[in-house]
Amino acid sequence: MISTMEEERQRPILLIRLMSKRRTWVFLFVFVYTILLFSSWELLSSILNWYRESVSSSSTAPYYGWPALYASVMLGVAFGVLSMVAALAVAVPAMLVTWITVLVLLAFAGKRRRDLVVEGKKLTAEITGFVLKILIKEGNVVAAVCAVLGYFLLVRRGGGGGGDEVLN
Repeated sequence: MISTMEEERQRPILLIRLMSKRRTWVFLFVFVYTILLFSSWELLSSILNWYRESVSSSSTAPYYGWPALYASVMLGVAFGVLSMVAALAVAVPAMLVTWITVLVLLAFAGKRRRDLVVEGKKLTAEITGFVLKILIKEGNVVAAVCAVLGYFLLVRRGGGGGGDEVLN
């Protein structure tokens, strides 16, 4: 019976130690991003199929890279949104810990309950706004990088007639 109680005490300690490690949060981010990428694979595939059809149908006309530009922008937007959602999965627990910590500190400082409710509402709005601004910035950076890389890959491989290497 004593060993059962010790095992029950060890479980929360193990969970706390595990969640305090940076590699756990990195794993969580990569795991969520992987799930999102697999779930949106059809969207990415349809963008690349549209690009393949556009390039093959414009083989008689001069190739100016416009289909590659459109496809790369769409891929950049898709990866930007995916990275924002994956980062949000990591940001929400961190937001909650920050919010709880500040409210507990205010309670220990002697704030009344009514004041804590008002401060809690202000904190929620402020923390949420701050996190959303950061997520949008990071999503835009990921989208821009993916769009530029995608454009150069699609133009280099697709414009020279060797687009099958990238698209298949």
